[in-house]
Amino acid sequence: MHNSDPFSKLDNPAWWALTGVQQQFATGTPHVKRYQRGILPFAACEPGHTESISSLQQWLQPGEVFYLIGELPPLPTGISLIKELPCVQMVLQNKIELPPAAISITKLEASHSSPLFNLINKVQPGYYEKETWQLGNYFGIWQQDELVACAGERMRLEGLTEISAICTDPAYTGRKYAQYLIAHLCNTNLEAGIIPFLHVLQTNERAIRLYEYLGFKQRRLIPFWQLMVS
Repeated sequence: MHNSDPFSKLDNPAWWALTGVQQQFATGTPHVKRYQRGILPFAACEPGHTESISSLQQWLQPGEVFYLIGELPPLPTGISLIKELPCVQMVLQNKIELPPAAISITKLEASHSSPLFNLINKVQPGYYEKETWQLGNYFGIWQQDELVACAGERMRLEGLTEISAICTDPAYTGRKYAQYLIAHLCNTNLEAGIIPFLHVLQTNERAIRLYEYLGFKQRRLIPFWQLMVS
């Protein structure tokens, strides 16, 4: 690991989250970890121990789909690659300056977990599970008692927080709700001395432009590997 890069742990973010700030959500062995089932479908190998991926199988169920980030280890029999998702990893180091939001932003609680799950899976199915909200703070915008936009924190490392689940109901797009939520979440973290980062599909040029407009800088291209247990 290159100590000259303050963000080098972001080359394997799930590992450093699961062995640090979020270790209470981890199961696995000393060299391979996964988020508990129902929390997040992500796993990770310790750097230099990619052969350990085979021991992960005892923590996975047949038919289960999960993700690895970064370097893909040699896959054992019983774990197959579905697809590679090339993502841009972006980091924000300066406060987002936006005009004050003319809309109320609400911190979401455990009682909001169902509307949160429903909204995210309507807009971005596949990555967010029933208990993912436990990983960090989630904020939302409501209209007529309906949650119409949200953003939250997913992987958290020492001094770093991943901004995730940035969703707006298609009926409410174009109102800058996502911008206001991202600014609120990022500025709250920056004020606490925590650097926000995020991942966005390389093909999602519109989102990348928005994040760059808000001040995010591209750090690297990093693959997400979607895998399945046979």
